[in-house]
Amino acid sequence: MLYFTRWKAAAILLTAFIVCLCAVPNFIPAKVVDSWPKWAQRHIVLGLDLQGGSHILLEVDTKAVRKEKLEALRDDVRRVLREARIGYTGLVVRGNSVEVRIREGANSSQAESKLDSLSQPLGGILASTGQRSLDITKEPGNLFRLTVTEPAILERVRQSVDQSIQIVERRVNELGTVEPLIQREGTDRILVQVPGLQDPTRLKELLGKTAKLDFRMVDTSMTPEQARQTGVPPDDEILMSSSEPKIPYLVEKRVLVSGADLTDAQPGFDQRTNEPVVNFRFNTSGARKFAQVTQENVGKPFAIILDNEVISAPVIREPILGGSGQISGNFTVQSANDLAILLRAGALPAPLTIIEERTVGPGLGQDSIAKGKLSSYVGAAMVVIFMLVTYGLFGIFANIAVAINVAMIFGALSMLNATLTLPGIAGIVLTVGIAVDSNVLIYERIREEVRHGRTPINAIDAGFTRALATILDSNITTFIAAAVLFYIGTGAVRGFAVTLGIGIITTVFTAFTMTRLIVAYWVWWRRPQRVPI
Repeated sequence: MLYFTRWKAAAILLTAFIVCLCAVPNFIPAKVVDSWPKWAQRHIVLGLDLQGGSHILLEVDTKAVRKEKLEALRDDVRRVLREARIGYTGLVVRGNSVEVRIREGANSSQAESKLDSLSQPLGGILASTGQRSLDITKEPGNLFRLTVTEPAILERVRQSVDQSIQIVERRVNELGTVEPLIQREGTDRILVQVPGLQDPTRLKELLGKTAKLDFRMVDTSMTPEQARQTGVPPDDEILMSSSEPKIPYLVEKRVLVSGADLTDAQPGFDQRTNEPVVNFRFNTSGARKFAQVTQENVGKPFAIILDNEVISAPVIREPILGGSGQISGNFTVQSANDLAILLRAGALPAPLTIIEERTVGPGLGQDSIAKGKLSSYVGAAMVVIFMLVTYGLFGIFANIAVAINVAMIFGALSMLNATLTLPGIAGIVLTVGIAVDSNVLIYERIREEVRHGRTPINAIDAGFTRALATILDSNITTFIAAAVLFYIGTGAVRGFAVTLGIGIITTVFTAFTMTRLIVAYWVWWRRPQRVPI
């Protein structure tokens, strides 16, 4: 155990040196680090509790998800029955079901077969359970009831959260913030933490908008006031303008082109009026549909609708064939830029509601750093003194290994671009204790071997050999606990688990390579006649 070949000793020292070197960018001014190559700029990111920032917890509107699912099912029922030329009546959404009655004389069995095709097996972890998306029942009078199952709703909520996380991440990144934390919490919630952002007002505005953009025709056959008096046509609806004063518009429900066909949106200025506008560009499919719509409706107004509010309703003067256009609507420079961000990031699949909001000031963060440093220094000093008093020269060896261990922890965290939180600092302090504990086990085993009459070199060798199993057992069980904390925990708990897990790996490395290497070179140099413990 005390013999090291040259290449093995070199590999141990080189590994420790490289990992420790990765921690260097954390102690150099940011302006200097910014001039380095990208691969060398990796560093530890201070968490929300250390540098301040905004903490927002969002919840996906499950009612909106359920409503959208039922409306999509209603449209699918209409489509399959029309394609099969099957007469029907009374197609409505009622509760959690869609009901449709097949006309007398129509092929009821064919209708049942077509409706059954809409029920699909659920994927993912529910695939093996045989769960399906719909329960279809037939009642007297050729009435079919299609009910969306709860597992299908939960699956759709899960998909909505996954999609929302991606969109929220794109929106937050557009703000130019540094290292935001965006992750799922539970089944229908999203946690957003943005370190360094002290005013979350703009962030909340960006996250709170669904940003569902539609292009629809304005119905000019009657005014909105007439529609309210005589009844709104079934294919139309009345929407209000987004700007003050509120102006009603009678628009068709049919979406001609949706925001999903956008490929880019950028803020700009109108060349004629110099007012802020948003310039957009469609993909190939959207450009083709937009060109067809504008060719067929020259001289008619069409509405640009964002989140069920009419931004503007310009008249189509001529066909727009280039696949690009302009949105104007009394924007400010800020609002035009925010709208462009929303359109580029895409529309949320369901509205998000802010259910928790916290702002941590930089002063509180600095106080946390100061207290974290103080506790670390006090803990490290007590450990160093204890090892020196108890084990003398071997205590110095242990302290050197522990110092290298801490440097390797910072290096590993820097390599991962990990976020360091106050519980993370606690994990580092705890790791120092665990590292010393490993050395204590080794040294006490050496003492025991000396008492049994072994020579100093044999006692040292046996101490490292026989303590290995005990140290591995204790560290593996602790690492499993850290892995469980990381898997089921959130936020600060995961930060603690990361530092603890990395600390355990570096502890095992330093205890059985670095400490052993130092002791081996001391034995080779001094050839001791007694063990100085």
